[in-house]
Amino acid sequence: MNRRTFLTVASIAALAAGCSGKSKRTPHIRVEDFQTYQSGDPEIRIACVGDSITYGAGIQDREKYAYPSQLGALLGPRFTVRNLGHSGATASPKGDLPYIGTTEYQELEKFQPEVVILMLGTNDTKPQNWKGREVFEQEYRSLIADIRNLKSRPKIWACFPPPVYKDAWGINAVTLDEMIEATERACDRDKVPVIDLNDALAGHPDFFPDGVHPNAKGSELMAKTVYQAVRP
Repeated sequence: MNRRTFLTVASIAALAAGCSGKSKRTPHIRVEDFQTYQSGDPEIRIACVGDSITYGAGIQDREKYAYPSQLGALLGPRFTVRNLGHSGATASPKGDLPYIGTTEYQELEKFQPEVVILMLGTNDTKPQNWKGREVFEQEYRSLIADIRNLKSRPKIWACFPPPVYKDAWGINAVTLDEMIEATERACDRDKVPVIDLNDALAGHPDFFPDGVHPNAKGSELMAKTVYQAVRP
């Protein structure tokens, strides 16, 4: 069984287990977990951390159709979803554009979300950024630790990025597979649940006009996949 088949089977099994409320891999956001004594109708802040795929590069009217906006529409009024994607950002602090050095990371610290949906790594596949699976695994774990140490102590869901249908800007499909394997190991070690957007968008090259960035339909599928993973 290859990695792609394994992940597909594992994702189906995890989702089935999650519906019964017994899965540790796919915990859900429960509104009651965020109840406050001051209000019975709290705002739950969700930050979508990522790169240009999260930002919605290339999508017309991205403020409405990038995946974080579509996720917010699915979640409803009790959730505030903020798009904190920065084009070109890397998970690695030693990449050519580390996410931790962006203005969006500063916004993340100010926003103090209860939940973070983390999707970085696509730009780490560029030759100037990629130092191997072991190095990336450690760097990804460091990023997880940084986010966990926010004052709000957010719950984190990590996402495997969508497929690369055409190598461009140094981003390439072969290294993406290695990066996903390293991400999976990091998340296993740090007990971070994973949402497999790579599998969810497999077989949809028509959703990727430039081979890397999803269009509005691709972003819709991403939003639905994240929604199904985090809400019962």
